[in-house]
Formats: sequence, structure tokens, C-alpha cells
Amino acid sequence: MFKVLVVEDSAVMREYLVAILASDPALQVIGTANNGEEAVEAAKRLQPDVITMDIDMPKLDGFEATRQIMETAPRPIVIVTGSWDPKEVVTSFRAMEAGAVAVVAKPAGIGHPDHAAQAQKLIQAVKTMAEVRVVRRWARPHSAAHATEEATASFVEPKRRISSIKLVAIGASTGGPMALRSLLAALPRPFAAPVVVVQHMAAGFIAGFVEWLAQTTGLPIHVATDGENLLPGHVYVAPDGFQMKMKSWGKIALTQDPAEHGLSPSVSYLFRSVAEVYGSSAAGVLLTGMGRDGAAELKRMRDRGAMTFVQDKESSAIHGMPGEAIRLEAATYVLAPERIASALVTLMNQSEMKQSEINQSDQALGTMLGRQNDGPTE
Repeated sequence: MFKVLVVEDSAVMREYLVAILASDPALQVIGTANNGEEAVEAAKRLQPDVITMDIDMPKLDGFEATRQIMETAPRPIVIVTGSWDPKEVVTSFRAMEAGAVAVVAKPAGIGHPDHAAQAQKLIQAVKTMAEVRVVRRWARPHSAAHATEEATASFVEPKRRISSIKLVAIGASTGGPMALRSLLAALPRPFAAPVVVVQHMAAGFIAGFVEWLAQTTGLPIHVATDGENLLPGHVYVAPDGFQMKMKSWGKIALTQDPAEHGLSPSVSYLFRSVAEVYGSSAAGVLLTGMGRDGAAELKRMRDRGAMTFVQDKESSAIHGMPGEAIRLEAATYVLAPERIASALVTLMNQSEMKQSEINQSDQALGTMLGRQNDGPTE
């Protein structure tokens, strides 16, 4: 049984959340807090296994309460918000920067057609996050530049010729926002290829998530639109309720095709299209998350010649999706997110160098034969 502390300033919503969580025999609500100050004190006193945290509260908001808890009495913290306003969603993701492990929506009221499903999602998130290992946060951020330098130093050049990477496709689920932020923040500006992303997330949060990612990484990040042409160095995140695929080279398509693994958008759906359209000219990345979405399709990408990466267990909140990919031998490399970013840069630089060498060789051969160079061939 997991011990839960519920932090919520509304008495009615607090009782509602307690009732939902107490309905599961694996959860025991051992206390509640009305504001952020009470939450910090209760976390120290009660030592819960997991905390549900509101964002908009008096005295201390959810972001500041999360920061203080993670510096004094670290516990897994699940942000539970009822607002889809992008600014409040951004604050929710700032709490993840401070150490929260997930953001979920407050369930709709009893009588709403989505009540049961949303209540179950909250219960599942709290149970899952209660088992996540957290560490004390210190007030000295580890710079992305330094992380990239460390990653570069440890990356070993592959033994085979590298195809030029023209697209990076990323899939993530539970724990993905922070992993994705770490990876994207460690990429150089400009970055030579477009990046497409499927992040499993509660409906209504994508716009705020994209705004937060743009603020914290400095990259141009967009909610993808149907028929959009991809630009190098830009990041395109799949919207709520749509499947996203590569329709053709450099062009996104959004569809209402059925969910896969119960998910729309699905990583599997994206990766399968990337394998078909880009083949060896793509890189696939599978980050932290529950289940197996994207694992078999990452293997398909690797079989087509793509470079493939999965997040290592040590840095993953949940190692389900990456672990399944490793089991299927879908991963070329297993690395932490910052090291994946550095490896992508290293590989792209190597591919450009090799391509230049091939062009020079072909040009010389063409001159010898008295013909115009037609470009590199496999």
C-alpha cells in the first residue's frame, strides 16, 4: 500500500481527490494540505510515498512547494491540475524542472462521461509514480553545455559508414517531458535536421507543454499541423487526439486512424512511417515510459538502416518502453538523454565529413573519366 499526501486548496476538490484515491486498495491517503506551506511541512512530518500537488494555491504555489520539498524531504510529486490555460500548464512543467515526476489532469466530476476513465488515469499515475526513485535537488543546475561536453567525451565513433541523418524522430511517455527537455536543450543551434516528437500526455496540455519546451530549450518548437513542411532545427510535437506520420520526405500528415496500444498519438505509428519514408536517413529515439509503444517500430527503423537510441535505465523514470526496445535489440545505443543529443551531433558531423570525402572521391573519378560527377552512390 502506498501512502499519499493530497495537496489542494479547494476543500471540495480536496475531498473529491481523496475519495478517488481511497477507492483503490493500493492507496492510503495519510494526510491533506490546503496550501504550499502546509505541503512542505506535511511532507517532512508524514513522509508519504507520493504527493499529489495543486499548482494555483495561496502562500506557496505548487511550483515553489515542489522545489522546497525536493530540497528538504524529496518524494515523488504528481502535479494535478484542472487548468488547460497554457500559462498554468507552463507553471506545471516548471514544477517538473523542480523535481515533480508527472503532470495529470484533475478528473471530471461524477456524472461526466469521462469521469471513470480520468479517475483511473489519476489512480494509475499516482501508483506508478510512487515507485519512482527520486533524489534530493540542489540549487545548482547542471548546464546543458557541460552535459554535452561530458557526453561527447564518452561517445565512441561507430565502426561502419554513417548515412546522412535527415530526420530525428522521438517517442516518450511517463517521465518524458524532462527527458525530452534535457535532450533538446543539449542540441546545438542551429541543428541540421528537423525533429518530430510524440509525447504521451493528457488532453489539453500539449500547447502549454510546447510553450514550456520552447522557453527552456531555446529551440523553435511547434504543435504539428497537417501537411506541414519540416524545417531543419525545428521541433514538431504531435497534437492531442491525432496520429502523426511522415507522409513524404519533409512533410507531416495528421490522421484520425485508430489508436495503437490505446494511444493517439502513438510512437509506433510515427516510427513505422519514418522507417518507410526515411530508411537509413533517420535517427530514432525512444525515451522513458510505460508499456511498449514504439519498441517494435524502433527495431524496424534499425533494420532499415536508421541509427537508434533508447534511454538508459538509470536516467529513466519508467524503463518500460526503452527496456522493451532493448529486449528486441532495437537500440544501436543506450544512453542518457544529454548523451543521446551529443551522439546525434557527433554522428551528423561524421556523416557530413564522410559525405564530403565521398563527393571529393567521386569528383576526382569523374574528372579522370572526363564526365560530370553525378554525386555519391551507395
